[in-house]
Amino acid sequence: MLISILEKINNLNNALFAPLDNFFESLPFEDWINDAFIDSFHLFPFLFFIFIVIEVLEFYFSDKLDSCIKKSRKRSIAIGSLASLFPQCGFSIIASSLYSKKMITRGCLIAVYLGTSDETIPILLAHPEKAQMVIPIIGLKLFIAILGGYVIDIFSGHFNNPDVINKTDSIEEALEEAHEHIHEEGCCNHDLMTKNRHELILHPIFHTINILAFILVITLVLNYSLDKVQITEMLSVSNHHYMQCIIASLIGLIPNCAISIAITMMLIKGTITFGAAMSGLLANGGLGLLILLKNNKFKDSMIVIIILATISILAGCLIEYLV
Repeated sequence: MLISILEKINNLNNALFAPLDNFFESLPFEDWINDAFIDSFHLFPFLFFIFIVIEVLEFYFSDKLDSCIKKSRKRSIAIGSLASLFPQCGFSIIASSLYSKKMITRGCLIAVYLGTSDETIPILLAHPEKAQMVIPIIGLKLFIAILGGYVIDIFSGHFNNPDVINKTDSIEEALEEAHEHIHEEGCCNHDLMTKNRHELILHPIFHTINILAFILVITLVLNYSLDKVQITEMLSVSNHHYMQCIIASLIGLIPNCAISIAITMMLIKGTITFGAAMSGLLANGGLGLLILLKNNKFKDSMIVIIILATISILAGCLIEYLV
């Protein structure tokens, strides 16, 4: 049903943007530049619609997600994995702050990172012809996140770790600190702690413009690579597929919202394989890794990053082998 709605929006979108397409095509630029502008601007209605839906859900349900995480440590891995799949600004930041305060286990933190999708789902939904990829990506990320989180905690014994506390007042303090980080570090300076109904429209507008700017720059780079460098032919060699998984995973570790956009756009353009894209998306914990490095012990943070990268690379290579 959703894909059908997106296809109808796409048909209306093509009709509405026809004059603008003709304008871009009349400009004295090379085709790869014109195509980048046309493809990027066509995404505006899709992204705006999707971000409004996300904003409404976030506005009414974000507090419930926070409370669910702090009710049970053992269930927090499954709950955190599910919550992290939801495309929103700060859940990985919240998880990082809770972990640095020893409110959640290492397995729970890594499960949240593995499940974090950032802008992947909105961008795929904005391309109706690629929307069928959403379910496989969500399903794989959820399965790997839950499995990885529980395995890590079982082997590390964190379920019985006395250092992991569960005091409600301490958790409230950690959540408040996490929201402060979201206000300082999050995209669009969006503050999840202060809820304002005006932001139900304003934030999706600013967020859509922000993401479109990233998409335009990334699309220009990809189109240039495809047109001038013949990168598709270089990356399509079978011997390079597993190397793609390693490289994509390392790129995914960069703590920036634009990374998930770049990996998703490369998947859409066909410059990387599905397995490599999964490696990069699994490793991409968004801004959460930045908060972890700021607030947590360096040695422990590096252990988390190494485990996250290892799981992402192995999972991507396995997907590559099976697919």
